[in-house]
Formats: sequence, structure tokens, C-alpha cells
Amino acid sequence: MNTLQQIHRWSLTHHPRWLIVFRVALGICLFVKGISFMVNATSLQSAIQNSIFPTNSALFIILITWAHLLGGFLIIIGLLTRWAVLLQIPILFGAVFFINAQKDMSTSGSEFGFSLLLLLMLLFFLIEGGGPLSLDDYFRKNPV
Repeated sequence: MNTLQQIHRWSLTHHPRWLIVFRVALGICLFVKGISFMVNATSLQSAIQNSIFPTNSALFIILITWAHLLGGFLIIIGLLTRWAVLLQIPILFGAVFFINAQKDMSTSGSEFGFSLLLLLMLLFFLIEGGGPLSLDDYFRKNPV
């Protein structure tokens, strides 16, 4: 039995139902942040241009926005949860260590703590999965 199957089997037997609230909250935060980036693309563009990524920021803006929208929605409904989380981890890793860490963390507009919390939650749900109340679990129990 490979390691992923062992992790999946362990997470199904040790997954408290209240963790579903955290999974849905994580998905909502990412989805709302994607909407925020869509509405106010200039803030994301300035953050990317002030970071260590001197490349074409227009492509990054589109990719980050749609990754947050799609990934957040998939995490909310619990479909392909681990894949959606895996898509979000590099984005939040960049936000925590390359964009927010360069800013002064004591200012009122700093999102370092929020980004770090989301990154930690993503790492948790990468291991834990969608849980018993998710479409992943439904499709696992009811194959097509």
C-alpha cells in the first residue's frame, strides 16, 4: 500500500466533523480573495512588481485570480480537495515569503498573518483531505 493511500485511510478514521467548517471557511477566504483580486487588480499588480518577480505581472494576475476562484470553490464543495490545495500552496508560499514578508508586518495593511494562517490551513488539508462531508467522499463511496 502506498503512502497516499495510508494517509487517506488514516484521515478518514480521524477526521472530526467540525473540521468541515474550517475547510469551507478556507475555501470561502480563497474565493473572496480571488474576487478581490479581480475587482482590484492594481493592488495585486503593484505587489507583484514590488516583489522579486520582475516578469510579466499580467499573466501572474490572471493565474492567481483564477486559481483562487477555482481552488476556493473546489475546497468549499470538497471536490478534488487535495489537488485544489496543492494548486494554492505555491501561491500562498509566494505571498507569505516573497510579498508579505518584505513589507513591514506591524502596519495595519499587512496581510502576513492572514497569508500565513491560510498557508498552514492549506498544508493541513493537503494531509487531511476533504473529510467525510465532501464530494470526494461521496464519489469514493458511490462510484459512477
